[in-house]
Amino acid sequence: MEHYTKTIKEARFGTERALYAAKDLHLDRCRFEGAEDGESALKESHGILAENCYFDLRYPLWHTHGARLTGCEMTQNCRAALWYDTDVTIGRSVMNGIKAVRECRGVRISETQIDSPEFGWKSRALDLKDVSLTSEYAFLECRDLNADRLRFTGKYSFQYTRGVRISHSELHTKDAFWHAKDVCVTDSEVDGEYLGWYSEGLTFVRCHIKGTQPLCYCKRLRLIDCTMENCDLAFEYSDVRAEIRGTIDSVKNVRRGVVRADRIGEVIVTPDSVFSPRAKIVVGS
Repeated sequence: MEHYTKTIKEARFGTERALYAAKDLHLDRCRFEGAEDGESALKESHGILAENCYFDLRYPLWHTHGARLTGCEMTQNCRAALWYDTDVTIGRSVMNGIKAVRECRGVRISETQIDSPEFGWKSRALDLKDVSLTSEYAFLECRDLNADRLRFTGKYSFQYTRGVRISHSELHTKDAFWHAKDVCVTDSEVDGEYLGWYSEGLTFVRCHIKGTQPLCYCKRLRLIDCTMENCDLAFEYSDVRAEIRGTIDSVKNVRRGVVRADRIGEVIVTPDSVFSPRAKIVVGS
């Protein structure tokens, strides 16, 4: 059972390291703001509960271990909010500011709206549920990520990730999953150009995939009961087993495996292919 030795209500903190190394502290409706422009308010803290708090200063939660934030707001001025943290739970909050989570372990976020370029880099054991995320460059080198009902908008997402599981989500992104390894996406929509290049062990199950030149240079690529839209020049130089309902606009120089689809607009094999295309292409039932 959680035990907090001290409660602070409706206080303002604006100075440098205002609550440095705090332990077992309950913050209720506190505000981290002010002309002092202090940073690192809760650095090296342990056992923090923050309820309905407002963060408008840089680096508030660095090297924090064991924290719960509910109903909180982080503004665009709240840069690099969580770095080097472990065991953090965030719910029903708003997170803004660049680099909001980096090199953390065991961060759980739910029912939260996030707008943060460079979100989630080099972190492990992240769990996102019912999260709306806007980020230009998200989850670089992240490991052991689980996301359910994630609504993502951005560009260069999930690159160099390992051990990712995504379900019931909408991903509007380009260059997603480049160099990713052991990733499974189920019951989701993935909309963006140049999906999944150079990945290994990337699997899509009952997904709708949109965008040009998807899934090239892949190893151990698997698509199960998926649909594709505006997907041309797909699977170039990939080792793939794909079962597609509906149409693929075109496939090109598929290296190995089997591609099955109801319709394929064009099967392209070029004389200058650097590999000998050996995949089996099956059209119709």
